[in-house]
Amino acid sequence: MEPIRVGIIGAGLAWERLHYPAFQELADKFKIAAVCDVDRDKAENWAKKLNLDLQRDVFTDFRVMIERNDLQVIDIMVPIAQNYPVAEVVARSRKAIILEKPMGATLEQARAAMELPRRYGIMMMIAENYRYSEEFNLIRDLIREKKVGDPIFFVYHNTSCFPCSMIKDTFSATEWRQHPQYLGGDILDAAIHNLAGLRHVFGGIKYLHAFGVPQKDDFSPYAAITVNLNFINGVIGEFSYYPAGQEVQRPLIGLRIFCTNGMIYLEDANCGIINVFYNNGHHEMVKFRPMRGYYNELLNFYNSLIGKETIAVTPEMELGDVKTVFAILQSIAEQEVVIVDRVPRFALV
Repeated sequence: MEPIRVGIIGAGLAWERLHYPAFQELADKFKIAAVCDVDRDKAENWAKKLNLDLQRDVFTDFRVMIERNDLQVIDIMVPIAQNYPVAEVVARSRKAIILEKPMGATLEQARAAMELPRRYGIMMMIAENYRYSEEFNLIRDLIREKKVGDPIFFVYHNTSCFPCSMIKDTFSATEWRQHPQYLGGDILDAAIHNLAGLRHVFGGIKYLHAFGVPQKDDFSPYAAITVNLNFINGVIGEFSYYPAGQEVQRPLIGLRIFCTNGMIYLEDANCGIINVFYNNGHHEMVKFRPMRGYYNELLNFYNSLIGKETIAVTPEMELGDVKTVFAILQSIAEQEVVIVDRVPRFALV
């Protein structure tokens, strides 16, 4: 079978450091056939690296690129404020879409993005790598199998020092992240991953109550947030996110899930080990390969395109992650408990 031909919109850091390495591993399944970026020099540099034709395969206007009949998939990696507007135009071309999270800069845009596959009869995957990562899939399975009994409570903390990274060659150094044109700033851009991971493990959220420490820096409206979460399955816990500083002590707080017969502990997404502790003193270490979410999501999308699998992370699933972020912002602003996911009637009986 011939590789599926892909057009790239946005040749920035997400492409260079996240998607491109995964596409390289799957070169027998995908072929990058066109590159579009508003910076033509950047697009041409990638075209040279990919052995593309500089006249035929390089674009600065994605609307022109998607007119190409030979392109089957469009991978969209643009600033968050452009995610939905670009995806909506691409969807009209009836080409399959890979869309980075979050799929909208507002809840209204996210809901509209969710309708694109039905509206235009296309396949669309949301590239939420935490839902495709080995570590969160393993933790989800450990919970489902009741490896250490029933889950009761969790603590999940993530520190991401945005100010420290602004002066380095990182995602935080990008202008649109430092001065975001969307609510939530870094919470919608980065903390959404952690929230997606929790929802991947525990499912829908009944309601939440959040608090935040306001700050004047543009990258985030809050220097820190803490959120009490009550999941539909009865699990409760606390998620905290600190994008304005550093967590120096090791081991990190990480994700700690307390169950009836023990505890599951993930220090961070790069440690390679999930620790499983039993109340009887027994201890297991479950290994995982960090940073495999990008590979796994592309492989799943390929298998979906050829009819072997269904898309694991659908727009409907991503909508719940976006709703959670905006529910947190609403709860902080209103100082109230906010309902997130609708609870099925039978769950109330």
